Amino acid sequence: MQQKTTLLFTNALKIVIALLLSSTCLLVTAQHTGDSSATDTTKPKIIKRLTDKDIIDVLHHWSHKDSHPHAAERQIKANKYNLSFVPAVGYTLQTGFAGIASVNVGYYNDEGPNAKISSLSTSITYSQYNQVIVPLFVDIWSKGEKYNLVSDNRFISYPSDIYGLGGRTDPNRGHTIDFNSIKLHETFLIKLTKNLYGGVGIYYDQFWNIKAINPNTRRIDSIIQRELGNKEFAVGPTVKLLYDSRTNQINPDKGTFFNVVFRNSSDFFGSDANWSSVVIDARTYFPFPRRSKNTFAFWSYNWLTAHGNPPYLLLPSTGWDDQYNTGRGYIQSRFRGKQMVYLESEYRFRVTHNGLIGGVVFLNMQNFSGELSQTYDAILPGYGLGIRVKLNKHSGANLCLDYGFGNNGSGGFYVNLGEVF
Repeated sequence: MQQKTTLLFTNALKIVIALLLSSTCLLVTAQHTGDSSATDTTKPKIIKRLTDKDIIDVLHHWSHKDSHPHAAERQIKANKYNLSFVPAVGYTLQTGFAGIASVNVGYYNDEGPNAKISSLSTSITYSQYNQVIVPLFVDIWSKGEKYNLVSDNRFISYPSDIYGLGGRTDPNRGHTIDFNSIKLHETFLIKLTKNLYGGVGIYYDQFWNIKAINPNTRRIDSIIQRELGNKEFAVGPTVKLLYDSRTNQINPDKGTFFNVVFRNSSDFFGSDANWSSVVIDARTYFPFPRRSKNTFAFWSYNWLTAHGNPPYLLLPSTGWDDQYNTGRGYIQSRFRGKQMVYLESEYRFRVTHNGLIGGVVFLNMQNFSGELSQTYDAILPGYGLGIRVKLNKHSGANLCLDYGFGNNGSGGFYVNLGEVF
């Protein structure tokens, strides 16, 4: 699991996996059509005149089910529920080869061009290194967008590498640990004014069976085990402020997202230690060129410890944001510290005029405090490119296949259902 993949191997692997993922996606993606009969009292969202294509259109064309040459261009109503299902094969430095089955459902509880899409997504991943990842993410908007429920839950069984603290750690001196974890993050928000929400929630994180498992470094393993212990537990209330002018959270092409979460972990609720953190997550999107369907996207993710010392596995770390998406170009957990500042920009563009195939180029920078101090360490760049395959033109769900590069020969594949941010 060490980060010693050769350039020749990664280049060959890049081609093989991209072909596997693309062909698998074409064969097995499905869309739920919904029921717009008289028994359904909820009117489906009206979609503008469509010329875009997705995988379903391609399959219909291949099977000669599209009887009218201009059927996709007529004024249509979107299905109430839009389902995307993707079984795939992937590879990253953290997981090795992995089999993934992902499901995403997007739907509307309201009408009008500015209605926000609600979504549910889950997947199951089993990797070459015996890792199991099962998330369930729910983002529900009520009618009139008066309320927003965000539920982020996941189970992981996760042999993985750690590299110490700060931004100057040696990429060749990672140590493998194993652990099980349950994450339950629940937040309920109330509309304060247009696009602005405030609310409270509770965050619960439990780690158990933590152990160092490098057979050739038993002395170091014993030191790591003593420092980490064999379990970690944190639970406590959260306060959240959200501004979200995006109309599509699955695939944003315009608008602004600004989210601040203050988390308090206290022994009063049963946590192992007293500490608090603040996450400031800001994103903005705009078309470029102005009247095109290409998008410039910018992301700032700042994960800061406000007081105390969080347990090691809950410290800010590369790839440990809620969607595991920060730091493309580096292995997950590559950098870790008490304070994390992260910036990323991405340009999303169409390759085909009908939107079936797209591409992205991205650049990111991350910075961590060294050891457990407040002092920031080296700036760590990452960059890369990727392709997009339109799975569902109504919800905007894409299959995202990216390859990222980092310092010291770091690199790997990243697979997402829905945009990275």
